[in-house]
Amino acid sequence: MTQVSVDLKPFSNLPTAAVCNGETTDCSYVALMKHLNLTSSSELPVMRPVKHWTTPTIVLIDMLLDGILEVDEKFQTVMSHISVYMKWKNEFLAWNSSVFCGMELLPVSLSLLWVPDIVIREDVSDTSSNYMSPLATLSSNGWVHSSLRHVLTSTCKLDLKLFPFDMQICNLSFGSMSFPDDIISMRARTNDSTLFRLSEQTIVTHGEWALKNIDITLINETKVGFSQSALVYTVRNHYHTRKPLLYVVNFIVPLFYLLILDLASFFISEARGEKLGFKITILLSISVLLLILKDILPSTEDNLPMIANFCVGIFALVGISVLEAMVVTFLSDLDGYCDQNSRRFADSSVEIELNDGSHIENDINAEVNKKGSHHQEWPSVSKLLNQILQEVKSARQEVNRGAQTGPGFYKRVAHIFDCVFFTFYLMTVVVFLSYMYITWINVYK
Repeated sequence: MTQVSVDLKPFSNLPTAAVCNGETTDCSYVALMKHLNLTSSSELPVMRPVKHWTTPTIVLIDMLLDGILEVDEKFQTVMSHISVYMKWKNEFLAWNSSVFCGMELLPVSLSLLWVPDIVIREDVSDTSSNYMSPLATLSSNGWVHSSLRHVLTSTCKLDLKLFPFDMQICNLSFGSMSFPDDIISMRARTNDSTLFRLSEQTIVTHGEWALKNIDITLINETKVGFSQSALVYTVRNHYHTRKPLLYVVNFIVPLFYLLILDLASFFISEARGEKLGFKITILLSISVLLLILKDILPSTEDNLPMIANFCVGIFALVGISVLEAMVVTFLSDLDGYCDQNSRRFADSSVEIELNDGSHIENDINAEVNKKGSHHQEWPSVSKLLNQILQEVKSARQEVNRGAQTGPGFYKRVAHIFDCVFFTFYLMTVVVFLSYMYITWINVYK
């Protein structure tokens, strides 16, 4: 890795003495402070330090990212540890170092100086989370140097569509609270590529994120009737990529395995009666993972994240598979029910013999002879009965042929239906997983 050095001399050791060059006999800091009129009664802390009021004050800022502590998806906030270095020109606090024993730097309390009201506009942390050095460093050319360390909680619009293979871009905007851009002008002390490399060297913790880049942009914003200067760090301030391995192992891989188990359940024999119960168990397992996902993702997302689509898609596929198992079970049970009814029908049927009606014919003929001669012209009753019995017998045989389509008919239907469904189901799973890989996981590469 290329070593980058940034001149932070104003924040390093301060000189405590200097060799007198004969211009003055008092080489102490006190003498210099008296010369600069740095007293508690001076006007320096309240007045902007310019000799002409139209002269803008240029504030130079560097921000180093020391750590990414936490990213809260539900509250859309990022907690990070930053170091901020500022410097600005005080036109009243310059001196000739040769006169004061070569003294180039002077430590002084910030309470004695005018300090620009620079804030981070995305900051939502409390005041106890930052530490501003009580001392500033004056250089002989009039530049004032100060530093700040901040455990910053900032707002960030997180795009969770590709979660957990997402890349987030968050801004940190430095600007004045009250002065327009023609009074206080923001500038960057160091270019963005140098700051990024320096942050890579000094960063302590990334959490589950990998820092990718830092961009610095100078913008002018119009607010409340006047334009303000702002220095925006985009990481690219928080342009960072999530490390998804934990979510892959604990969430995505189990869902994938459950889908594979559902495919394997098609090879379970229906006769053992375990197939439907196994599929329902898989469906309940996916429901548990959905409850875990609900606690991770915010409910205010406009677009459904891809991981939610992945879960819902697998849940729907397994649900349809459960319905198919119910249909196959129903057809198998229907086959056994119809076979049992056909056997009971065959046992209770009585073979009809045509000659069994001969004694009925004799009785009826005798009765007819008693009634009179006008009944002699009636058709023969035996022939009529034979015709009726023949029709009944043929109808019963037709019903038997319709009812007895062959043993295991519905089982064969269930088997064909199961095979056809499995083919389409497997094709759907392959298409679904391919789509999720192309539009979701492959983006991470």
